[in-house]
Amino acid sequence: MTCPAPIRKYDSVVLGHGSGGRLSRDLIADVFRPAFANGQPFAIEDQATLPFPASGRLAVTTDSFVVRPLIFPGGDIGSLAVHGTVNDLAVGGAEPLYLAASFILEEGLDIRILELVCASMRAACDAVPLPLVTGDTKVVDRGKGDGIFITTTGVGVVPTGINLSAAFARPGDRVVVSGTLGDHGIAILAAREGIELETTLESDSASLAGLARDILGASRAVRCMRDPTRGGLSSALNEIAAASNVGIVLTEDRIPLRPEVRGACELLGLDPLYVANEGKLVAIVDAEETNRVLEAMLRNERGRDARVIGEVVDRHPGVVTMRSVVGGERIVPLLAGEQLPRIC
Repeated sequence: MTCPAPIRKYDSVVLGHGSGGRLSRDLIADVFRPAFANGQPFAIEDQATLPFPASGRLAVTTDSFVVRPLIFPGGDIGSLAVHGTVNDLAVGGAEPLYLAASFILEEGLDIRILELVCASMRAACDAVPLPLVTGDTKVVDRGKGDGIFITTTGVGVVPTGINLSAAFARPGDRVVVSGTLGDHGIAILAAREGIELETTLESDSASLAGLARDILGASRAVRCMRDPTRGGLSSALNEIAAASNVGIVLTEDRIPLRPEVRGACELLGLDPLYVANEGKLVAIVDAEETNRVLEAMLRNERGRDARVIGEVVDRHPGVVTMRSVVGGERIVPLLAGEQLPRIC
């Protein structure tokens, strides 16, 4: 009698794929290597050894992604993970250099979905461009995950002469947003809950590296930039107001919203200022340079709907307010809870 040879090919993830043994190597060889090798040597080491520019400042960011559903109109968890990390670097003025990724897979995940997610990550990396240089995989029991969780770490370099900070806003500065708000959060909600909109709304998930580069190329009078993801525009601006000890006043009829987003928010009782975005940025710009920055944004595909939506003031420091279309002014506080869980 002989023991049967173990099964080597699976249609779904099994616990053995996280064992560090033969199945783990098979997963790397069959899924991750084809997706990320990019014609380069795929070394099996415990670290990546990489060159780094001699000038500039190191920028490092890390983030985790737990979106549900995994695949949604306009993207998936793979491209979202790349875009989210790239954008955190870009809004700090950094040029993205390297990406690392850790995958937490749930037992039972369809291997075809994993392959799709990896291919999407590869395409998103190529578009920046940005190499994925190292990673890790673990597997959790069925029912203990949500298909795929991805944690990414991005490394970039901030060129000499660029210095952005949420603490740099000054009274008189203008608030500029790169486009319509709430697209990602409402697209995820519609896909998750089966909400039918008049047109198919897609997530705005995209890399902002090119747009940030154009903005900083147009003017160095940019105080800071933020990508308003979880907590939306409100959270990003409240952070800036608190860090700079200034007030920020928005103008309601200047806030860019798609009709589908506006309608869904009114129907569901959501405030679009708190809905997540994954392909938009907000910039605080010196008033005299605002037109120059706005023109640069409008020339970029990712900023074609850019507009000035508010200003920085010296009253009510640390507080964000909004002037309504009827002339009143209301406080826009930090989000107290979670409007839409598991969206990024």
